[in-house]
Amino acid sequence: MKKVIAALGVMSLLLSGCGTVNTVLRDDLAATRELRKQKTYCQSIPRIYSGVAFDFCLLNAQPDVTGVLVPAVLVDIVASCALDTLALPYTIYRQSTDGNIGIYWQARRS
Repeated sequence: MKKVIAALGVMSLLLSGCGTVNTVLRDDLAATRELRKQKTYCQSIPRIYSGVAFDFCLLNAQPDVTGVLVPAVLVDIVASCALDTLALPYTIYRQSTDGNIGIYWQARRS
């Protein structure tokens, strides 16, 4: 049973994509939806290195009972750091024009 739960956890993490994909390539609502689904305690994340911040917000959430999330997020932090560095010119521009990605304020507006 634990293996099934762990496999489902890994699959959901892979389907949701890496932090950079969630924050740079998808719209803000999709990124905030993913973080709210994981019940993070973060209020907002900066757009500069947003993939790394997204991953840290996943770690700053309610505990994962399967124990699969933490190792997967730690691996994703490395990949997100590299991709965030490549996206730096774009994310600096978006940070200066749009500011941080709010997580919970968008939930209240809906």
